[in-house]
Amino acid sequence: MRERQPCVYMLASGFYGTLYVGVTSNLIGRLIQHREEWMRGFTSEHAVKRLVWYEVADTMDAVIAHEKRLKRWLRDWKIALIERDNPRWDDLAIGFGLPPLPPPR
Repeated sequence: MRERQPCVYMLASGFYGTLYVGVTSNLIGRLIQHREEWMRGFTSEHAVKRLVWYEVADTMDAVIAHEKRLKRWLRDWKIALIERDNPRWDDLAIGFGLPPLPPPR
């Protein structure tokens, strides 16, 4: 993945855990921010740090539109999207060279 690539992503607190949908142009940088809790908010308060799904696009407009659609989806639809490509809810950030997270509490 390029350093700057528009991306919509989903994080989870663990297997079937709390979900978060976001967008970024720098996925690895944003994952580090979530993992190190650089910003107070939903993800830090709910320990949502595991990358379980992502999709890249050519433009930020495209990923923002996709994020808005995903945020309106039912939880079951989001789970089905995750499990289509990641049935075990593995932390996909490891594939980008980030260290494994400790097991959820």
